[in-house]
Amino acid sequence: MKAAIGMLEIKSIARGIVVADEMLKAANVELLQSMPVCPGKYIILISGDVGAVNSALRAGKAKASDQLIDEFVLPNVHRAVLPALSGTTNIDKLRSLGIIETFTVASGIVAADIAVKTANVDLLEVRLARGMGGKSFVLITGEVSAVQASVKSAVAQIKEDGAYAGVEFIASPHKDLLTAIN
Repeated sequence: MKAAIGMLEIKSIARGIVVADEMLKAANVELLQSMPVCPGKYIILISGDVGAVNSALRAGKAKASDQLIDEFVLPNVHRAVLPALSGTTNIDKLRSLGIIETFTVASGIVAADIAVKTANVDLLEVRLARGMGGKSFVLITGEVSAVQASVKSAVAQIKEDGAYAGVEFIASPHKDLLTAIN
């Protein structure tokens, strides 16, 4: 994986496709995801060197204009974030569970990155806006105090950004819950 990832979240699917093209032409970046999400939004997730990701995002934001919903650049994304985005995280045991819900896709990914950088927790999944009215949620497991600390840190940031939708915590989840939520 490259050193940085960046995302633009666009109000229009048609404009999102044009923005993705503009970003790819603007800098040497890898397109990780470019797709519509609920409710009729479009996300573009790229990776590359920090400078290239910043250049591509600048070009994309200019093209997106008033259609931009949210954005981020994570210069040193945690290694657990991309597997969690694709649902390929392998966790054998569900310990305490933290659930962070956000109003945007971008804020969900940022919350996941903050959470796993804050404490020794495992990132189960970052589920993005499909069939959820544009919301995203993050699932974190680990020891009670670690999950609480990581959730608190992530929520503080997304509240500041205005993307906070909710948070829940289960100290001792039922053993069958992991199967049900994956």
